[in-house]
Amino acid sequence: MDPTPEALQRKLYFLLEQLQDMARELPPKYQMRVPIELLSGLANCLLNETVFEIVKGLMEIQHVTEKHLFQQRQQIINKHNMEIQTMMNNTPAADQQSLQKAILLSRHREELRQTDMKLVLQLDQKVSDQQVTLEKAGVPGFFVTNKPIEVKVQMYLLDFILRLSNMEI
Repeated sequence: MDPTPEALQRKLYFLLEQLQDMARELPPKYQMRVPIELLSGLANCLLNETVFEIVKGLMEIQHVTEKHLFQQRQQIINKHNMEIQTMMNNTPAADQQSLQKAILLSRHREELRQTDMKLVLQLDQKVSDQQVTLEKAGVPGFFVTNKPIEVKVQMYLLDFILRLSNMEI
């Protein structure tokens, strides 16, 4: 059964009131980036339950991605530890061991730095994918950007949406 116009109006007011309360909790430099027009548009958009499902789906994908990237990083670290252990077992002279270990550690540091850079790029791409999805879904406040303050505002908006999705409306 479709909700009555009055029920939709009550839900809209409730959503807007909750969003305003959440926005007031933000640090001042972010509060001014979340005007009432944005909150009103977001409340209106959230009348459609699909947005909640989209955000939950994106969150699940992000968690799986983060876990996978963490595992990739751990595999590199484990490989490094095994290389050092193998070298220690195969190099009997202590002075040779410390020289070999220094060389390996230097190489490992660089390899891990390169890996971390690749992982960050993959996470940045995931953020961009999320922005595109939410923008296409018509969620106000979402567009492709890599400006830290705008990304932070979008993170706050996602938090608002997730918090509202857990409420009985």
